[in-house]
Amino acid sequence: MTETCFLSGASANSYDSPAVSDEVLERAVAKLVAAGAGVGISMDAMIKLLESGMSVRELVEYVLTRAGDVE
Repeated sequence: MTETCFLSGASANSYDSPAVSDEVLERAVAKLVAAGAGVGISMDAMIKLLESGMSVRELVEYVLTRAGDVE
C-alpha cells in the first residue's frame, strides 16, 4: 500500500511509458523504497524530492550514490 502511494506521487510528474505494466512498476518502486530506507531516505523524503522537481532517474541515482557511500 505504501508503495502505491509513492507510485501515485511519482506518476504525475515522472512516469509516462505505457509499455511498463503496473505490476512491474510497483515492484520497481517497492525496491527503490526499500533501497532508500536502507540508506536513511524515507519514502516521504523521496516524494518531496520528486515533487520539488527531481526526476525518477535522478532519484534512483541519488539513492544508489548514497548506498555506495554507506557500504
